Amino acid sequence: MHLYTSTIPSGNAYKVELLLAHLKIQYETTSLNILSTPSETRKPEFLTINPNGRIPVLVLDDGTPLAESNAILFYLAEETPYLPSTKLGRAHVLQWLFFEQYSHEPYIAVWKFCTYWGGFGSRSEDEIAKLKTRGQDALDIMEKHLEGKTFLADEMFSIADIALYAYTSAAEAIGFSVGENVKKWLKRVEEREGHVRINKDPTGKCPL
Repeated sequence: MHLYTSTIPSGNAYKVELLLAHLKIQYETTSLNILSTPSETRKPEFLTINPNGRIPVLVLDDGTPLAESNAILFYLAEETPYLPSTKLGRAHVLQWLFFEQYSHEPYIAVWKFCTYWGGFGSRSEDEIAKLKTRGQDALDIMEKHLEGKTFLADEMFSIADIALYAYTSAAEAIGFSVGENVKKWLKRVEEREGHVRINKDPTGKCPL
């Protein structure tokens, strides 16, 4: 397998790297500079792999490219302990994957990017306020849900936890309020055997 990721630490790519580490799957990587103008993900050679021009992309052993981080997680988790075997359990995991991409990542991930690599200056005050408010709302939903629970879906460590860990782990450092339930959950994820940290930032701007 071959994973296309970015030179700066990407939470979306990190999700895939984290699951691959847990599964003990060997793979090769190509890191693309998304800060260049144009981004290396917009060059023709990459667009033939993913016309949407985004990372991560996992190229399977047979040469098939698979894009969208949570779709990659779902593919890799099939017939493994990281995806429930029941129909309802799988739906619960999908519920959190959709939540991550619709209600969590668009705000916390963007806030992280703007914090470390710039972008606040091109946004209006209303846009900035929306990012912060909706990102905090997502964390508060997680905090309430995790009351009395060990993991997000069906009391098992799954790709739901891996998907939401990626950017939640950076939330407090970039100014969001993280509740005790979420903090304890983050620690449980980090204590799982096979856990790896996100790649360091070669620009030195992001300390995580």
